[in-house]
Amino acid sequence: MNEFKLKLIELLHNDAFLTNAQLAVMLDKSEDEVKQAKNELENEGIIMGYGAIINAEKTNDNKVSALIEVKITPQRDMGFDAIAQNIYSFPEVKACYLMSGAYDLMVIVEGDDIRQVAGFVSKRLSVLDNVLSCATHFILKRYKQDGNVFEENNQDKRQAVSP
Repeated sequence: MNEFKLKLIELLHNDAFLTNAQLAVMLDKSEDEVKQAKNELENEGIIMGYGAIINAEKTNDNKVSALIEVKITPQRDMGFDAIAQNIYSFPEVKACYLMSGAYDLMVIVEGDDIRQVAGFVSKRLSVLDNVLSCATHFILKRYKQDGNVFEENNQDKRQAVSP
């Protein structure tokens, strides 16, 4: 992938609302070149979507999110992929990652309340074949996501300097 497309991806990752005109100026390219590159990246599945980061604490959205550590037994000739696909197919699952370390998959789940998430874990996730164990961690507060700080603390934290 060329440097132009890599820079375009970085800019869009940081701010998906930049217009083609703004991107063209930032990248020293024409709007048509930017539009064509974006279309190519979308068609190749490199850019898979554009989204907003929402501060749920400032809305009436009381959904609950949880990180679930899942230990699994990999399947012969398929490894972790088939099990991960089965898990990420549930509508409650917002993200699923293969991890190194103490557990195999990290699953991010969202529900209307704690009971709904707990029910998903106990009745749907933990009973799947090849799932050995689950450890659920509820997200209590988001401080930063995708480079965005949710609560700015404008208090000056510098120490006073005296002569």
